Formats: sequence, structure tokens, C-alpha cells
Amino acid sequence: MMEQTIQKTRYSDSELNDFKTLIQDKLDIARKELKELLGNLNSSNSNGDDDIAGKTLEDGSATYEKEHNTQLAARQKKFIDQLEAAMVRIRNKTYGICRGTGKLIPAERLRAVPHTTMSMEAKMKQY
Repeated sequence: MMEQTIQKTRYSDSELNDFKTLIQDKLDIARKELKELLGNLNSSNSNGDDDIAGKTLEDGSATYEKEHNTQLAARQKKFIDQLEAAMVRIRNKTYGICRGTGKLIPAERLRAVPHTTMSMEAKMKQY
């Protein structure tokens, strides 16, 4: 008699719970970092115009730093949104299912990139 291997179609509730903990930890850190970035942006906006001499050089540097922090904050916000979407998929019990192939994304990949919606197989086929 041949033994059939049953292909898992979704992660178990306990596995989903483990992923939920991992994602929640990442969310907490990401939100804290975003708050710090936004705090830096707000404090850089409140610098006074006391010193006029050498101001142009400082303005350029401050502008660059502000733009850089703005980009970092936007990237961090997008990351938080992706993690929150992953939490919704966990609640819906669809977390870890590749949107390209419909197969389970390996747990190792999900631990490395917990907000991913695609397996490496599907990602490599994207052009």
C-alpha cells in the first residue's frame, strides 16, 4: 500500500500564533522607530534662525537630513502597513499562502520576511 503525503494547505493555529508573536514584536519595534523618526523631523522643523552666518551650508545639510528622515519614515510606515496586513491574514487564517502559486510559503522565509505574500518560486517568476 502506497503512503500518500498530504500537502498542507495552511498553517496550524499554533503555527499562526507563533508567527503572530513574531510579527507583533516587529510591529512594536517598527512603531517605536517611526515615532523616533517623526520626533526627529518635528524637532528639525523647530530650529530657530539665530545664526545667520554659515546658514546656507547648514540649511543644505538640514534639508538633506530632513528629506532623508522623511524617506525613512515613509518606508517605515509602509513596513508597518505590510506587517498589519500580515496580522489580518493571520486572523483570516490565510497567512503564509503564496498569492502567486497558492502553495504554502516555507516557514523559514516567513520568519525572515514575515510580511511577504509570495514564495521565492513566485517571486523569481516576476519580471
